[in-house]
Amino acid sequence: MSTVPNMSEEYIAKIPALQMLMALGWQYIPPAECLKKRGNNREVILRDELVAFLQTRRFSYKGKHYPLSPNAVDQIVREVCSPPMQEGLLTANERIYDKLCLGVTVTEFVDGQKISATIPLLDWNGLDATGTTHNRFVVTEEMEVLCADGLHTRRPDMVAFVNGLPLVVMEAKKPESGNPNKNMVDEGVSQNIRNQKYDEIPLLFVYSQLLLAISGTDGKYGTTKTIDTFWQRWHEEEIPPAEVENLKKPHPHAGRTAQAF
Repeated sequence: MSTVPNMSEEYIAKIPALQMLMALGWQYIPPAECLKKRGNNREVILRDELVAFLQTRRFSYKGKHYPLSPNAVDQIVREVCSPPMQEGLLTANERIYDKLCLGVTVTEFVDGQKISATIPLLDWNGLDATGTTHNRFVVTEEMEVLCADGLHTRRPDMVAFVNGLPLVVMEAKKPESGNPNKNMVDEGVSQNIRNQKYDEIPLLFVYSQLLLAISGTDGKYGTTKTIDTFWQRWHEEEIPPAEVENLKKPHPHAGRTAQAF
């Protein structure tokens, strides 16, 4: 039996990060299951997770609440899964950001009346009375994605999905490289930036809202198209327990501007 600690990136950085996410309520799925849910290695969305979330959504009309029709669910999925890549990665990311914040408008028919309903892609109302949320949190590792040139693949260390959308991409590195001139967190930043290039896997970063490069207790964060100079070092914030409990409560104005929930 070896008494030498395992110093691989998997044991030092990735597994602890996965364990923490799982402790926070994220569901872990192995790479093979994730690939099956994606359909192929070109796709980056878990459509079944998105559909399952949308099936919990309701819209109101004349004081009554109605579930989304299958046609409306299909319309939202098609719209979310067809970002305008021809306009460039940053523009496509901004369009998805707008949909995350404002929702997607669909046409529904109730009692023969044609109405428009704006459906959120995320449950912004926080926890319900039972302490649960309708949002679906899934994380996977070593997610193989076919590059835009179709010639090779990339494997981000971890990808976290909310309602089937890959909102967080993480690169986990061991603390020491063996080279005093090489910072492993910066290596993770570099990989995130490289993977956004037009001939790499830009589609994944259309949806990402948070990019992380972590190494043990150190880490940096950025967003899509953040250049390396502006990646920020992660600092833990001490939040008093009373404030944490207050954050769990639904905001009094949450959802008032939306036509659906």
